[in-house]
Amino acid sequence: MGLAINIYVFCKLVMSVESWAPKLPEERELTTNCSNLSLRKVPSNLAPATITLDLSYNLLFQLQSSDFHSMSKLQVLILCQNRIQQLDFKIFALNKELRYLDLSYNRLKIITWYSLAGLKHLDLSFNDFDTMPFNDFKHMAHLETLGLSAATIQRADLQKIAHLYLHTVFLGLRTLSQYEEGSLPILNTTKLHIVLPMNTNFWALLCDGIKTSQILEMTNIDGKRQFVRNRTLPTLTLESAKTSTLLLNKVDLLWDDLLLIFQFVWHTSVEYFQIQNVILGGHVYLDHHPFDYSNTAMKAIKLEHVHFRMFSIPQDKIYLLFTKMDVENLTISDAQMPHMLFPNYPRHFQYLNFANNVLNDDLFKTPTQLPYLKTLVLKGNKLETLSLMSCFANNTPLMQLDLSQNLLQHEKDEDCMWPATLTTMNLSSNQLTDSVFRCLPRSIQILDLNNNKIQAIPKELIHLQALRELNIALNFLTDLPGCNHFTGLSVLNIEMNLIVSPSLDFFQSCHKIKTLNAGKNPFRCTCDLREFIHFEKHSEGVVVGWSDSYTCEYPLSLKGTHLKDVYLPELSCNIVLLVVTIMAIMLVLGMAMAFCCLRFDLLWYVRMLGQWTQHKARKTRQEQPERHAQFHVFISYSEHDSPWVKNELIPSLEKEDGSVLICLLERQADPGKSMDENIMSCIERSQKSIFVLSPNFVRREWHPYELYFAHHSLLHENLDHVILILLEPIPMYCIPARFHRLKALMEKKAYLEWPKDRRKCGLFWANLRAAININLSGARQMHALQTFTELSQESPRGSTISLIRTDCL
Repeated sequence: MGLAINIYVFCKLVMSVESWAPKLPEERELTTNCSNLSLRKVPSNLAPATITLDLSYNLLFQLQSSDFHSMSKLQVLILCQNRIQQLDFKIFALNKELRYLDLSYNRLKIITWYSLAGLKHLDLSFNDFDTMPFNDFKHMAHLETLGLSAATIQRADLQKIAHLYLHTVFLGLRTLSQYEEGSLPILNTTKLHIVLPMNTNFWALLCDGIKTSQILEMTNIDGKRQFVRNRTLPTLTLESAKTSTLLLNKVDLLWDDLLLIFQFVWHTSVEYFQIQNVILGGHVYLDHHPFDYSNTAMKAIKLEHVHFRMFSIPQDKIYLLFTKMDVENLTISDAQMPHMLFPNYPRHFQYLNFANNVLNDDLFKTPTQLPYLKTLVLKGNKLETLSLMSCFANNTPLMQLDLSQNLLQHEKDEDCMWPATLTTMNLSSNQLTDSVFRCLPRSIQILDLNNNKIQAIPKELIHLQALRELNIALNFLTDLPGCNHFTGLSVLNIEMNLIVSPSLDFFQSCHKIKTLNAGKNPFRCTCDLREFIHFEKHSEGVVVGWSDSYTCEYPLSLKGTHLKDVYLPELSCNIVLLVVTIMAIMLVLGMAMAFCCLRFDLLWYVRMLGQWTQHKARKTRQEQPERHAQFHVFISYSEHDSPWVKNELIPSLEKEDGSVLICLLERQADPGKSMDENIMSCIERSQKSIFVLSPNFVRREWHPYELYFAHHSLLHENLDHVILILLEPIPMYCIPARFHRLKALMEKKAYLEWPKDRRKCGLFWANLRAAININLSGARQMHALQTFTELSQESPRGSTISLIRTDCL
């Protein structure tokens, strides 16, 4: 949200409300950021409710008395990095709640004081004061942090604030032309931080600083021109020293000068000595400066970020110089150190840190005596053999070991011997494979194998019952490890591997897991993943990073989909349930089918529909050349079945429009021919032959004979020309053996069955018409029609044939 300050300035407003303490709208904190806008004056219409105002990195030259009067709730005012030269503190008279005021990095020379009773932080460092700008600090009893600067530091100036009990005093000096010894100890402060200008003699400030505060930090130690060989060190009694923690930052010295500092500090009250960002040069003359290791309170030494100029250095003596310092903690990191030596007698080191150097396996080839060592940090070196490291550690009571970011490997046939006290190991970012699990201490509780080349956890693994935390991220594992070998495992990090779908072994064996991080794996969202999704839903926050880090990689249709949004139904994933469901459905369908078959004669309907479909399919095929015929259908039947033929079949087929021409033996028979010849003639003159089958049809001699001729003249040409109608059921034993073709047709159920239920007649007639659906040519139709007319005039049945029954349609 932006607020227009004037026609050319916009300052950013930030509303911040603490979530744990709801506040009314008027109590919400308001921050106005007007930094780095090249402002030459304070904007005139700032929000009156502003709590924090940042005007840093502008071009402010002078502050007006009315600039901050409207902001009665102002608590934090940042005016650093401007060009202010003089300041009257009365302009803050109405800002009763002001607690933090930063005026550092300006050009202040003159200050007119006005008591700001509530002020806790005042920073006047890196300004252009000639002397300390103190006047009236009597009523600033709440001040905790004070930043100062002056070209000249005198005891009389600092005496004016001696009554204040400060937490931090910061001396940010642009120049220092004079320092009166004994000035700094006047201050009452817990921490003193001095930033020196370049090429400044720091010894007086170092000596007085150790007498001033518990924590002393000095920046920009540059003394290349200050020392000559065999110089006498300053003297300092332990009774007058206060500092227990000393930090030197940005140090640029000759080696001998640094050694003098070490020797001076060694005999003071300093317990924790840290030097960082060091540049060393020159030659080393250790024989001229033997180090006195006696009478010290030192417990920890830390030397970090060391860079060397070209100079000759006896490495062995340098290494022994530090390892002979019988302190509890020793750190020499990022110092380009290729080797380290230890004296041949026991040392009291409890913590050793040689991280980010160039140490190799030679470090472990020399026997050492470290009977008190508990923590060893060797990350970021060039170590290669894990088993060699284990032999080195086995002679110590080591508890924590960091070997990360090395080149470590382990061969299967190499033996490892670790101390029984070792509980924490960091082996991340090495070149370890599956065999590393054969080189682990049984006592290990916290193990980090992140970023290695592990593909699987061997099944013949030794039992690591004490293991509680395992980090095996960024490897090549394809499955979550089971906990059969890690029965006490509670924290597992296995993100960024190649896990597609976790196996059931993990869920069945890892019951004590409290934290699981398995994100950023290429999950295949199939039924195999359903158990993992179910585990997350019922684990109550065990899975870390859910659900943003858990997305599908396969199949491609689900790629990028969060696992929580994937639906995997129980029916499709549970084989047993699926089989039971299918069987239940089949059972229900079978029972329904059985009921329909028994109640509605469904089988008959199905068979008739199948035949109707076959007839329709045949009609769509390429039509064969039509036979030479005058009639559509020749009907052969038993005299016993003639009532059904004359009352049901013929009326339903031979309609008034003459759409179906029927040939009957009694109509078209030639008296001059035998019965067999008439039968053959009727068959040859008709497109299709209908045989009305019944037991009487089979028993009569001439009917089987008639069927015999139909079989030999039609069935071998095309089965489509024969239509069988089963009028009554015929047991197979009633068919003579010589009628094997009829038996075959009956077995294949290649017939139309006349239904006993008259409600089914419609489907029967539809099937029959579909089977007879053949058109004669126009001439042949006329000839057939004439023949039909003649027969009708000769036979009294003509009138009967023209009748159409509709009761079954």
